[in-house]
Amino acid sequence: MKSVNGNEIIQLFESWSPKKYACMPNDPIGLAIGTLNKPISNVLVTLDVTHEVVDEAIAQGCELIIAHHPPIFMKLSNLRTDNPQGALYEKCLKNDIAVYAAHTNLDVAPGGVNDLLADALKLENRQILDHSYDEHMMKLAVFVPTTESEAMREVLAKAGAGRIGNYEACSYTLAGEGRFRALDGANPTVGEVGELHVEREEKVEVVFPSSIKNKVLKAMLNAHSYEEPAYDLMAMEIKTNEQGLGRIGKLKEPMTLKEFAEFVKVQLDVPALRVVGPLDRSVQKVAVVGGDGNKYIKTAKFAGADVFVTGDIGFHMAQDAEVNGLSIVDPGHHVEKVMIKGVADKMTQLCAVKKLPVTFIESNVHTEPFKFI
Repeated sequence: MKSVNGNEIIQLFESWSPKKYACMPNDPIGLAIGTLNKPISNVLVTLDVTHEVVDEAIAQGCELIIAHHPPIFMKLSNLRTDNPQGALYEKCLKNDIAVYAAHTNLDVAPGGVNDLLADALKLENRQILDHSYDEHMMKLAVFVPTTESEAMREVLAKAGAGRIGNYEACSYTLAGEGRFRALDGANPTVGEVGELHVEREEKVEVVFPSSIKNKVLKAMLNAHSYEEPAYDLMAMEIKTNEQGLGRIGKLKEPMTLKEFAEFVKVQLDVPALRVVGPLDRSVQKVAVVGGDGNKYIKTAKFAGADVFVTGDIGFHMAQDAEVNGLSIVDPGHHVEKVMIKGVADKMTQLCAVKKLPVTFIESNVHTEPFKFI
């Protein structure tokens, strides 16, 4: 069986949930423990990395753990193995288990934590709650001999240029004439040194997100037959690939706040939750942010939400929300556990497309620290 290097797996993961989506300053994402440069066949997906989770990874024969919550959140001043946290890192290293963390980048990614929560709550017509990432579009106009224009369009499309919405291989072509005189030392593809040459050419224009500029330029230069290709590269005001934290959408039918709270309990599999607002209030427009959403209360209200579903709401923040007419349902931070199945399913699909023989295992360890009495 073909062995799969850990870097291949994470490259595939980051094609879906890239680090550039992270929206928290100095978010400790990426490889936290061990190395990815090794063969990997089994990956454990978990919300948290605890001793019990690492024991589970050992028992399942996993060489890699993908977690949502980073196991090293603050910079270490030492690495002592005589305390619980240091012993955890030691256990991973001794058993050659690498740990990779995808935190706020996984919150933001399409199909990531916040979309999974919105799916569970059956929100329709959803939108991003708080935009945190976008890219500017760029335009490339390259002048090529008429006989090469079709090949150039294909090369640029393969590099990712010319994708607009649900369309790909979009380009514009304008025919004309190119003139140049090759000087001493030149090695012209067409024409002679010292003579003015006229060539039938076409200007091929494509647009693309700024993040793939180097890839597009490299493809164009490699495909061009001229020794010194002529091209224009322009930055555009148009934005693309807008991403962000949280989602807002509507329930199919209105509910009372009490009915909705009971619905959340079932859908997010929690034994209890906290509610702010009159229980008989009708709610339909719902905002959701996984984890700690205190800083997004005003954002949810401004977006027109009737109720905000998020965790770790503080006392005074709850009072402010109540005064401003925003209901809150707080099911806790641990509802982000939806990422376990979500990531395992997504990575299984991505690896199947690439024919990578990797098994993604959903952690069964319950890492919720709170108990309800």
